[in-house]
Amino acid sequence: MMAEEGLPVQVATRVLATSESGFYAWRTRAPAARAIRHVILADAIREIHAGSRGIYGVRRVHAELSLGRGLSVWQGTVAMLMQRAGLKGIGGRPKWRRPHPDLISADLVDRRFRREGLDQLWVTDITTPH
Repeated sequence: MMAEEGLPVQVATRVLATSESGFYAWRTRAPAARAIRHVILADAIREIHAGSRGIYGVRRVHAELSLGRGLSVWQGTVAMLMQRAGLKGIGGRPKWRRPHPDLISADLVDRRFRREGLDQLWVTDITTPH
């Protein structure tokens, strides 16, 4: 914060458009219950994520928290805390991708189908009749 970096409190509160009394009240105020809960949940999320070797994403971490540990937490909260901590899961199995047409078949005879002798060129057609 600006006041902790040596700026006068009056300048910091003017720049942030807050009151001096609000700043001093904030310094002496205990942390909010939500902030404390988020710290506890973030520690549990880091532990679960590390225990899964970084594989678990939001849904699995949420399932482990709610079903495995009995904590009542929203999936959106888990997503927010994982994003703040820089944690991501690894996706599922690789998706099948259609090969490029040039990898499917190559014209190895350059459309020249006539040959002088036997067994010089074999050609087939794999299309199915309708």
